[in-house]
Amino acid sequence: MMSPVSSAARIEAFLEMMAAERGASDNTLSSYRRDLEDAAAHAAQAGHRLADATPDDLRAFLATLSAQGFAATTQTRKLSALRQFFHFLYTEGLRADDPTGVLDSPKKARPLPKTLSETETEALLERAAAETGEHAPGTPAHLAALRLHALLEVLYASGLRVSELVGLPVTVALRDERFFAVRGKGGKERIVPLSAKARTAMQAWLKERATRAALAESPWLFPAGSESGHLPRQVFARDLKAVAARAGIAAAKISPHVLRHAFASHLLQNGADLRAVQELLGHSDISTTQIYTHVLEKRLTELVQKHHPLAD
Repeated sequence: MMSPVSSAARIEAFLEMMAAERGASDNTLSSYRRDLEDAAAHAAQAGHRLADATPDDLRAFLATLSAQGFAATTQTRKLSALRQFFHFLYTEGLRADDPTGVLDSPKKARPLPKTLSETETEALLERAAAETGEHAPGTPAHLAALRLHALLEVLYASGLRVSELVGLPVTVALRDERFFAVRGKGGKERIVPLSAKARTAMQAWLKERATRAALAESPWLFPAGSESGHLPRQVFARDLKAVAARAGIAAAKISPHVLRHAFASHLLQNGADLRAVQELLGHSDISTTQIYTHVLEKRLTELVQKHHPLAD
């Protein structure tokens, strides 16, 4: 049976080195101490010293952490502490090998994107549309409402990145077509759609925009007095949160990127192909679009349950 003192002594020696040679802060040292003491306690339960642990012993420790529900980031931090501890033992000649050299880092689960339901999205767009009629024509409030409504309809219809949306040229609206080209990341051009509602909202905004001399001559669809000459993304994000709150949607749940995710998720829910969604979003790699496979899986499961003769 291991001696707690000998385990503690090895850890103390490591921490002293980290403080003296690497200038580790008190917080860092405390974190290393907790992580190594946890590992030492696990080793003690198995009847051996932490310093003598094999790769399988350390894998068992990490597996225990995972089973207890620790996040991958926490597991990675503890493994980092173990890597440095065993590297210290190896370089000091206290151990002939480093058992952490063959260990894989815990994989972080890719978080599912936040999105809105179709009902929530409809409520948001209806609220934005209603507000265009709540202010007297020609007033700043009316202008702002028309702009926000156009922004939201175009974003949900096209799935644009927010930087692409606020930087749209006015020629997109002047053409009044069902599709338009947008230049995205890396200068790559793609074709995106415009719904009838988006075109109508954009034309209403364009008509009001033309009555303002300060806006009418701008090359941007959504001009502003910013350094770029177009509406800053932060202003749009602020206005979006405000109208969402008025639509009964928690402001913390909404952002321009959430609407982009809603565009993709709702397409997939209603039968769109993942490759088509990849093209519409401007993803260069299908793996980026595969964050939406949870939507596809749900739809395919429902499809099998509904139509397969043996599903019952």
